[in-house]
Amino acid sequence: MFVERVWSRGRELYRDLPWRRTRDPYEVLVSEVMLQQTQVGRVLGYWSRWLERLPSIDALAAAPTSLVLALWQGLGYNRRALNLKRAAEICSASRDGRLPEGHDELVALPGIGPATAAGVRVFSANRPDVYLETNVRTVVLHELFASYDAVPDRAVADVLARTCPDDEPRAWYYALLDYGAYLKGVLPNPSRRSASHVRQSRFEGSRRQKRAWLLREVLAHPGQTTEQLVSGLDEAELAAGRDAVDPQLAARLLDELSSERFLQLRADGWQVAD
Repeated sequence: MFVERVWSRGRELYRDLPWRRTRDPYEVLVSEVMLQQTQVGRVLGYWSRWLERLPSIDALAAAPTSLVLALWQGLGYNRRALNLKRAAEICSASRDGRLPEGHDELVALPGIGPATAAGVRVFSANRPDVYLETNVRTVVLHELFASYDAVPDRAVADVLARTCPDDEPRAWYYALLDYGAYLKGVLPNPSRRSASHVRQSRFEGSRRQKRAWLLREVLAHPGQTTEQLVSGLDEAELAAGRDAVDPQLAARLLDELSSERFLQLRADGWQVAD
């Protein structure tokens, strides 16, 4: 019954998304990374623009970090962009610009977890795998665990391993994704029954928001001193109706961005890291 219902609802709700029209593993990987914690509507334009400028693994590997981060601005979680570039650098240097085909080899690359690796294998090569993504999880919880709380991901993964067809995993997961997207639009917080469910913290006023402001500012106006950046961040926070920024906190955030290879302080001021 579960399988038949997923196929039926999936056909009714199918979304013709641009990354579903490609079988290129790199293009699929870019879509999978962009879709982590980001809604489809926001990703649509970014994916196309990214591939116009960085059409291959080798192109991404050779691109300056400043371009990579500039193309990513607005998607959030900038570390995803850096990890994507680092994975491309590894594949360009040691794999002739190609992604590995195996699940474990994909997971060994920076920023690629089990779900992303499964997505690349399923959607580019039509290989069966356990693709445990939030919309997919939503369907399994709604259909099979409606009366349970704190459902562990291993139970959901077991369902996916047993139901994913060997001959058409790509279509199967499209059906799950589209049915799950529909359920999330009509049900109140359908993921709440998952043991892995965590309420996302507020962005505005958070450390993450301040880090994002500092990165955008250096991208737009490189060469500023620490004092100039701290002052600018303070002005931005006050203009938004928030408290003044502790200078020590702002300096720590810059140190974090430097240690994580987003930014670097040079003789001519703060720059995007090479």
